[in-house]
Amino acid sequence: MTDSPRIPPGTTLGQALKLGNVASTGGEAKVLVQSGEVLVNGEVETRRGRRLEAGDVVEVELAGERLEVG
Repeated sequence: MTDSPRIPPGTTLGQALKLGNVASTGGEAKVLVQSGEVLVNGEVETRRGRRLEAGDVVEVELAGERLEVG
């Protein structure tokens, strides 16, 4: 698992995946989120429009990535 740069609070989940270089396009982010591979604070999140808050932790199981918001 690699650590990526922190994501600014208020960023949507889809944008965070792109900023963290987990997804290269919005379509790729959508597929990742809808597949159930994305966890926010340890729980599966299927809404790519979810606004992230400071302290949230986003994990992508398939890619082995972890993003921190704040």
